[in-house]
Amino acid sequence: MKDTIIQITNDGMGKGDPALQHKLIVKYLELIQMNEDLPNAITFYTNGVKMVVEGSPVLEQLRALESKGVRLIVCSTCLEYYKLTDKVKIGIVGGMTDIIEAQVKAEKVITL
Repeated sequence: MKDTIIQITNDGMGKGDPALQHKLIVKYLELIQMNEDLPNAITFYTNGVKMVVEGSPVLEQLRALESKGVRLIVCSTCLEYYKLTDKVKIGIVGGMTDIIEAQVKAEKVITL
């Protein structure tokens, strides 16, 4: 999975009840971190930036992934739009060029 990036674009995983979306993303990230073969990066944009700010249900899982070398790239424009810039708890705040660079280098892109 080293040449793979995961894009998180929702406040959770899938569409539907917010509690279920959060439960699914927690489980997904827990299972990803158990693999030896981790993605190169996880990008966060649109509603996905809500996963890296205070109150997010997945901060613990993201910290574990980051500690294993997974780059967490967060869209600065999206953070500004949602007025969340000062609430970021994890990841590298970057621009769309950083997200595009990760996409171009990846052999596989998975969007949640």
